[in-house]
Amino acid sequence: PPAPQYGIVLDAGSSHTAMFVYKWPADKENDTGVVSEHSMCDVEGPGISSYSANPPAAGTSLVHCLNQALRDVPKEKHAGTPLYLGATAGMRLLNITNPQASDTVLSAVATTLKSYPFDFRGAKILSGEDEGVFGWVTANYLLENFIKRGWLGEWIQPQKKTLGAMDFGGASTQITFETRDTIEDPRNEVMLKLYGQAYKVYTHSFLCYGRDQVLKRLLSKLLQAESYQATVQHPCWPMGYHKSLPLSSVYDSPCTEKERPSLALNTTITVVGTGNGSLCSLHVSKLFDFTSCSFSHCSFDGIFQPEVSGNFIAFSAFFYTVDFIQMVMGRPVRLPSDLKDAAEAICATSWSELLQKAPKLEKRLPDYCPVSTFVYLLTTKGYKFNNHSFPNIAFQKKVGETSIGWALGYMLNLTNMIPAEKPSSHKSMLYNYWVILILLFVVTTLTSLVTAVCLLRRS
Repeated sequence: PPAPQYGIVLDAGSSHTAMFVYKWPADKENDTGVVSEHSMCDVEGPGISSYSANPPAAGTSLVHCLNQALRDVPKEKHAGTPLYLGATAGMRLLNITNPQASDTVLSAVATTLKSYPFDFRGAKILSGEDEGVFGWVTANYLLENFIKRGWLGEWIQPQKKTLGAMDFGGASTQITFETRDTIEDPRNEVMLKLYGQAYKVYTHSFLCYGRDQVLKRLLSKLLQAESYQATVQHPCWPMGYHKSLPLSSVYDSPCTEKERPSLALNTTITVVGTGNGSLCSLHVSKLFDFTSCSFSHCSFDGIFQPEVSGNFIAFSAFFYTVDFIQMVMGRPVRLPSDLKDAAEAICATSWSELLQKAPKLEKRLPDYCPVSTFVYLLTTKGYKFNNHSFPNIAFQKKVGETSIGWALGYMLNLTNMIPAEKPSSHKSMLYNYWVILILLFVVTTLTSLVTAVCLLRRS
């Protein structure tokens, strides 16, 4: 059988870093064997952007997972295994506020990665558009929407439409889908040629609309509305929950710095949950601008978007939010009204009840009300999904055993594993299929011989 090849991608997100080890059978035609996830590792601690005051610690934080990669990839394959690190919205925000600190963190991370015996090919910050497009490529590659291998090893281009991809990270959210409509803003248009097929893709990344930054921005609006009093009510937090927090934890981000008060940032304010779903929705909706638009169609904040069409896959925090609604709250999510009703139900549930339902999720539990409300408003008022199109969204974490996200698409692109031109129509037969055919031939031959012997004996 063709010797397996490996590739490693570190997804340095805003809230944490994850390492993915990919594996594929390296046949003779440009290593275009089908790629799957071999293993993964979650790096302990926050994202690398949080180490701006201590850059070497960003590199050190990766050591545990890199040591796992040494074990997961056979030793003889280490030198030929490409290793990439891609940083997303957390580092994009740091690069806006402190480019020097951003460069220092990336340099410290690169130093650690270079000390391992893999083929290190760079640590870089992805643009929001790259993040969206590579996530779209990953999802459609895994679902075999571009091309698939036939039973005899030949390439087949399935007559299937691609599906759109929606990512919801810690600091940004992306929507990407193929469209036939005119894309009025050239910044949102990407033309791809994959396996000889051309794709016109719409993509946009909304910085400051990731889960963590949305929660900071919401807190900032509430503090502002109540003039930074010592105690502030939070309609999106459950009744019975309260927390004292310093202003620095809210205003340590470029997403909130314009609303920074004149008060000292070490000032502590007590925030008390009131569990008011309708008031929560009102405050969350203020995070969007649904009014300004200089194009024929906009999503929000004046950003052009063609009408959504076809099937979509929603992953990352989209999946975790809907999974909480379905598994913990026991509610279906088929229509927009289901999502709205579920968000209101979470908001109306007291802190003690929520703890009883999901004690293991205590850290994130207070925020499921505002995040569910945000997801409802983003998908319906923002992206304009309705009763007809919303059921076409599949909220998923994986396809088979492989995680959906930008990391796989990024590696496929950088290793040229998705050729622009269509591969030759026939390839050598896959080893597994060859073995099956040999076994079938042997069994058929033996059966024929036994049958012949039996017939001879009878005669």
